[in-house]
Amino acid sequence: MEPSVNSLGRTKKQFKCMECGMCFSHSGRLRTHQRIHIEEKPFKCTDYRKSFKENGTLRKHQGTHTGGKPFECTECGKCFSRSGHLRIHQRTHTEEKPFKCIECGNCFSQNGNLRIHQRTHTGEKPFECTECGKSFSQYATLRIHQRTHTGEKPFACIECGKSFSQYATLRIHQRTHTGEKPFACIECGKSFSESGALRRHLQTHIEEKPFKCIACGKGFCRSGTLRRHQRTHTEEKQFKCIECGKSFGRSEHLRIHQQTHTGEKPFKCIECGNSFSQSGALRIHQRTHTGEKPFECTQCGKCFSRSGNLRRHQRTHTGEKPFACIECGNSFSQNRYLRIHQRTHTGGKPFKCVECGKSFSDSGHLRRHQRTHTGEKPFACIECGKSFSQNVILRRHLQTHIEEKPFKCIECGKSFSKSGHLRIHQRTHTGEKPFKCTECGKSFNRKDKLTLHWQTHTAEKL
Repeated sequence: MEPSVNSLGRTKKQFKCMECGMCFSHSGRLRTHQRIHIEEKPFKCTDYRKSFKENGTLRKHQGTHTGGKPFECTECGKCFSRSGHLRIHQRTHTEEKPFKCIECGNCFSQNGNLRIHQRTHTGEKPFECTECGKSFSQYATLRIHQRTHTGEKPFACIECGKSFSQYATLRIHQRTHTGEKPFACIECGKSFSESGALRRHLQTHIEEKPFKCIACGKGFCRSGTLRRHQRTHTEEKQFKCIECGKSFGRSEHLRIHQQTHTGEKPFKCIECGNSFSQSGALRIHQRTHTGEKPFECTQCGKCFSRSGNLRRHQRTHTGEKPFACIECGNSFSQNRYLRIHQRTHTGGKPFKCVECGKSFSDSGHLRRHQRTHTGEKPFACIECGKSFSQNVILRRHLQTHIEEKPFKCIECGKSFSKSGHLRIHQRTHTGEKPFKCTECGKSFNRKDKLTLHWQTHTAEKL
């Protein structure tokens, strides 16, 4: 009897494992798989008495004893222990891709890569997480996901000791130490540490913008981008939220807004478990783990993790103040400064102290005032440890320490008058946090920060 095939021309997987439900196209593959449940390892190495579930795994292991790699690539000289591995490697030189997807025509150099790709057509996700039930099309993706449950971070930076759950995240982080920028612009030669930063930079070279807005003259590369822009003039907002009635010009903006009602945060950071309602917010957050700052100021070279922060910084060079008060004409470099200023005209003081009832026009002023009730002094002098309730008072205090500073940080060049202060500072580079809270396990790089943190627990117990 001929085996039945599916729409992709592949043999159907009719042999099912009764332990985990995984299916296979051949009974032999099912038998091999079942050994992971019964821990059967029938293939033994005579040298080290080590056992394996498959004969092929045993043969590969035996190559570690002989050290034999008889199959050499004539192009680059790299050697392999198996002829099949050499053939796969040679395709990196010939660019041969013999495995073709009959659905879309995409070609691949390895049959395994084709099988993984075909799951994008079939929707097959055979690898299921036993913790939460989420399924994945690749086993490697499942392993990465499982670390969100175990907290495992097996990839450590040898420079600073920081650990990551993915090797790719470690590679990006390591560039903060090496200064490596492997992604070069073919137009001007400028290099970047991350491919996304290069893609954004390439937009600066795209001169042709044939789609022009008749209202303001702004040009765009695509007609769709122009249509979205034109809604800012026409105020066309056809996508309405049924919860609160708010309208939006784009359907994706409505979907993002609706998450404020549902509380949905589908984008999870695999490093720390924090969740976000937008993928862009997750990408920005992940830079706090990698240390990546892809947005560079062309004037002074300072780098930022967010494009908005770069734009605000650039105004310190250009002097641009695009936010004007319609009451008095005063201009500001940031919209939030304008909003604070406008309250001088309206008299608005929306920020109220719950302790004494005093109101303030700015949330920052309220926070400073609240310290008069809590006694909090979050600004500590790194020279003598004295703490202050406001940053401006700390800056004035620091002037009293201006003297000889013989202890210099080799990482950033900052100098200190005492070796102990240098050691405290160096923790900002190494990430070391030796002061641990016995209540919740949170760690800090300075003792005074731990003491301040302790107050949050003592307040809870009152």
